[in-house]
Amino acid sequence: MNPYDETAPAPEERIVGAAAEGDDQAVEAALRPKDLGEFIGQEKVRQQLDLVLRAARQRGATADHVLLSGAPGLGKTTLSMIIAAEMNAPIRITSGPAIQHAGDLAAILSSLQEGEILFLDEIHRMSRPAEEMLYMAMEDFRVDVIVGKGPGATAIPLDLPPFTLVGATTRAGLLPPPLRDRFGFTAHMEFYGPRELERVVVRSAGLLDVEIDPAGAAEIAGRSRGTPRIANRLLRRVRDYAQVKADGVVTREIAATALGVYEVDGRGLDRLDRAVLEALLKLFGGGPVGLSTLAVAVGEERETVEEVAEPFLVREGLLARTPRGRVATPAAWAHLGLVPPQVAGPVPGADQAGSGQQGLFGS
Repeated sequence: MNPYDETAPAPEERIVGAAAEGDDQAVEAALRPKDLGEFIGQEKVRQQLDLVLRAARQRGATADHVLLSGAPGLGKTTLSMIIAAEMNAPIRITSGPAIQHAGDLAAILSSLQEGEILFLDEIHRMSRPAEEMLYMAMEDFRVDVIVGKGPGATAIPLDLPPFTLVGATTRAGLLPPPLRDRFGFTAHMEFYGPRELERVVVRSAGLLDVEIDPAGAAEIAGRSRGTPRIANRLLRRVRDYAQVKADGVVTREIAATALGVYEVDGRGLDRLDRAVLEALLKLFGGGPVGLSTLAVAVGEERETVEEVAEPFLVREGLLARTPRGRVATPAAWAHLGLVPPQVAGPVPGADQAGSGQQGLFGS
């Protein structure tokens, strides 16, 4: 869950009870901001969304449909709840994988209230029949419910109350153009910078009643991979370490030591990231090596390496994707303190590999 996914207590309030005692889900819920003013980062998106919502309120109309895209943990679910709060409307939450039939979507749409916010997470994973039904619902606020089967089937039109669809996706490129074009406002969520993440950490520490100095906040922010969700998760683990092993105050030294215990290094690489890099460098001389071969070497599924580890390693400039396979960059050798081969000789099996990643290091 995103640290900004629901409403948060006022800044002067503190989290107590089960949340303060370590219930991670309750803590995450308590850390979420309740309006655009509390939401940290994503300045352009916040300004644009504020205009959209203010204009809708002034007209007394339902807000346009909103599409939010970006990596997990950046605040898409949060903004959907903030939209509901700003429009003073209820919110219904579902996800694309949960809607596998047009009837599933029809049941949800037919029960919406006027002005209600429908948040559809991972919208790109919705089934095609449901997707096609959504076209008409978004544009005309109407759906055709099919009764019966075969030649005797009848389409019964069902009018819907005006509503706002907020779609969230981590893979906007998979959305078909007809669906994407029906959103009145689209926004892409960017990764956070260190200063913004420091503000996130300081705000969350205040709500958790954790004493933290600026250097400690900076240390956590620097290892958070540009993602508020990760920053809050690391803060909670550092808090645990400071409580058990120190005097409860989070300093740079305490944060660095605690995150070392949890195998998060200075650049935010975790156990899987380092395993991928070590296998690439030590077993395959820096590559190129096929993804499947690399996954086997670290004992993980191909999809796990590709979707969990690779995006961050590529973004950090530690790994590159090439037509022949994955290749380590000079920065990867330096980060692990290893010396790259002096002369890049021919890759074993390269004469059989060609451009299709076959041979010894093939996919």
